Amino acid sequence: MSARATARPFPTARSVLGNLLPLLVAGLVIVPMGLLLVRLLHPTTAVWIQLWETILPLMIRNTFLLMMGVGVITFSLGSGLAWLVTVYRFPGQRFFDWALVLPLAVPTYVMGFVYMATFDFAGPVQTTLRAWFGADLVFPNIRSGTGAILVMGLTLYPYVYFLARAAFREQSSLTFDAARAMGYSHTRTFLKLVLPMARPSLVAGVTLASLEAMTDFATVRFFNFPTISEGIVHVWQGMMNRDAAIELAAVFLLVALGLVMLERALRGRSRYYQHGARDGRTGGRITPVVLGGWRRWAATGACFLVFAAAFALPAARLVLWTVGDLSRAATATALRTVYTGYVLRTFGLAAVAAVVAVGLALVLAQNARLPEHKMGRITARLATMGYAVPGAVIAAGVLITLAGVDRSIATAARWIGFNSSLLLTASIVGLIYAYVVRFMAVAYNSVESSMDKVTPQMDMAARTLGASPRQVLWRIHLPMVKIGLAAGAALVFVDVMKELPATILLMPFGMETLSVWTYMLAAESLWESAALPALTIVVVGLLPVLLLMRVGRLTTAEGHSA
Repeated sequence: MSARATARPFPTARSVLGNLLPLLVAGLVIVPMGLLLVRLLHPTTAVWIQLWETILPLMIRNTFLLMMGVGVITFSLGSGLAWLVTVYRFPGQRFFDWALVLPLAVPTYVMGFVYMATFDFAGPVQTTLRAWFGADLVFPNIRSGTGAILVMGLTLYPYVYFLARAAFREQSSLTFDAARAMGYSHTRTFLKLVLPMARPSLVAGVTLASLEAMTDFATVRFFNFPTISEGIVHVWQGMMNRDAAIELAAVFLLVALGLVMLERALRGRSRYYQHGARDGRTGGRITPVVLGGWRRWAATGACFLVFAAAFALPAARLVLWTVGDLSRAATATALRTVYTGYVLRTFGLAAVAAVVAVGLALVLAQNARLPEHKMGRITARLATMGYAVPGAVIAAGVLITLAGVDRSIATAARWIGFNSSLLLTASIVGLIYAYVVRFMAVAYNSVESSMDKVTPQMDMAARTLGASPRQVLWRIHLPMVKIGLAAGAALVFVDVMKELPATILLMPFGMETLSVWTYMLAAESLWESAALPALTIVVVGLLPVLLLMRVGRLTTAEGHSA
């Protein structure tokens, strides 16, 4: 035996724990989805025959149409508006540059019931038009697939807008100037050169918007446009058939994962390199063009119409309804009491989920950057897959997982003479578990981006001075990544507040949140009563949007200074 072999140290308990802990964290996220896929190995034939003969073909068709329609609208609005505010200067350009991101704060189901109340047959728009032009006036039915696609497109286009705006600002002025010298118009330059160069960002934005549309269930239910996600909740609650809902969720999981893999493959094959502001050899960013004449007001009008339809209208309606509801002395006191209870429950659940998610994300990010932990990046990628999976699908996976744990606990309890009922399945633990699985990617991305500030030389210097990994984490990493931790916690907090399908399917009795309260009131057409909880969600949802805008401004400032 060589001296080299004999000198190899045995792994310590601390090193073993350091390798196992990230695997356990990733396992917590992967197990619910893995158990769902296992259910497909033994499908219930009778269930699938019943689904296929009743609602499944319609749900598949509607889901496909919804994703295609939302993809087209978000791509058109997001890329067009990003190009407009980046390349041109017109009245209000600075305001619209950041204001067009604000619709991200409005959940799709909130936008949905606001548009229904405004444009439905009994709404103020149709009522006024019939009074002006006669009772025989034909108005398009808002409660349709077209209405659902339009509402979701207006709500979700900022996913494309934000990424496209960043991609356009990174483009080199040399490319743009060369195209102009060759006689290309601004429009032709945009279509032939700018869009292809920004394709990775545009694909990522459209994929995010399509996934959000695919995972929604409340909006499509409001508009009578059943999709697979809505079908899972309908089969679970309406038909009281959890087995059918779980198997349907498993198929939906395959589709969602397939879309994520397709998006990554498209991005992975896209390699567009250009020498611009980053290498200092060109004039930097594209020089903005000052619009004149009618074009400047047309640009202002286009931005204003989108901003008004996607944010100003729903915000104004919610404020007016809330003021009207609170102005009634008979209901104001009772409403405040009920509202306080919902707020405390919602904020409590969101805070616990945010702390847990950020703590586990810190473990993953810390492990992923250590060179001796080769599986760190793989486990981190696996642990962040939940964000692409619908809340209803995650709820089904969590239910299977916790039901198995409860059965194991009950079996062990019987061995020692105790009778154990369900401990986890219908508890807050299951709800928090679903939130963490769903939004782990949000927390991890924030923590990982902050970890980039910690250079390997810092770690090496600290380890050379005898600091343990725990000391490096507490004395170096945490002080430097505290902003990322806070940002990740805030993002998870807001996402949990807005989450609806997982909450409805897993919430214990008496643990309704603001999102559930909003949905139940809107489903009963109680628009004014639903306005207060909806407005609360929107106001709190502005926090991560303002954070995104601040990060965008800082990035732009750094680009100018460079």
